[in-house]
Amino acid sequence: MRREDVEFVSEGTRIRGWLYLPDEHTDPVPAIVLAGGWCYVRELVMPYYAEAFAEAGMAALVFDYRNLGVSDGAVRQHLDPWAQIRDYQNALSHLETRPEIDPERLGAWGISYSGGHVLILAATDPRVRAIVSQIPVVDGYRNMRRVHGTMGYRRLWDLILEDRRVRFADPDSRLFIPHATADPDRDLSTWPFPETFHTFLDLKEREAPLYENRSTVESVDLLLNYDVMPFVRRVYNTPTLMIVAEGDDLTLWDLEIDAFNALPVADKELTVLAHTSHMTLYSDQSKLQRAANAATAWFEKTLLSTH
Repeated sequence: MRREDVEFVSEGTRIRGWLYLPDEHTDPVPAIVLAGGWCYVRELVMPYYAEAFAEAGMAALVFDYRNLGVSDGAVRQHLDPWAQIRDYQNALSHLETRPEIDPERLGAWGISYSGGHVLILAATDPRVRAIVSQIPVVDGYRNMRRVHGTMGYRRLWDLILEDRRVRFADPDSRLFIPHATADPDRDLSTWPFPETFHTFLDLKEREAPLYENRSTVESVDLLLNYDVMPFVRRVYNTPTLMIVAEGDDLTLWDLEIDAFNALPVADKELTVLAHTSHMTLYSDQSKLQRAANAATAWFEKTLLSTH
């Protein structure tokens, strides 16, 4: 395979990524768009999947959302889910311009926050012919209520309201919140799990130096209004694989399975990875391989074999 740097413009902001292309192809090939979850940059995990797809004969475009990593964006570390979904859509539009890519065989892969995004894409962009949704965020409100508990959720709302007042007084000012902390009982963060803090600290040191352990507080405000369920019920004809970690209590595997069961599409498959957690799908090579194998097989079935 070969990898090349790519750029495209999404609503006036320059987005940067990597395009992986398979070896020895003459006809246009299928392509999958990949983007990350909360506070991600493209080096985190996604190349592992992109390489697996390229080795199977499909192209893969991995990109950083606006405001993150090497992509442009004035408000750094700001996560607007609808802007991120539009970045996905514009990545698809970029692939349509590439002569190596078959625009009739485009797919989308997402993990955690973007696992929810691709479910929305399946409902709103008919160019997407197949998706893999991995440990998705399904309902931001219910997710935050459960993982923070009553007292933590009160503290979270106090910070959100403080940020709203700061931004009202000065639109150029805003507050930030850690992605995760080592001591969530003492320090407020978006995802209050020590394993999240330690896993991403290790990944930052080893392979993703641009990762930042923070986001705008407004990002959390937007997360509280994020709900994929109205869109899930509109996925009638997009083959969907959902990969769930057994007992996942970060993005809540019961909500994920509820979303899977609500999909009306007939061509759907649920893969529950036993003895796996949300974070080991980033840190444990054997878990990564199992998930990548399942995703690759799904796209081979739904995109590669349809030519």
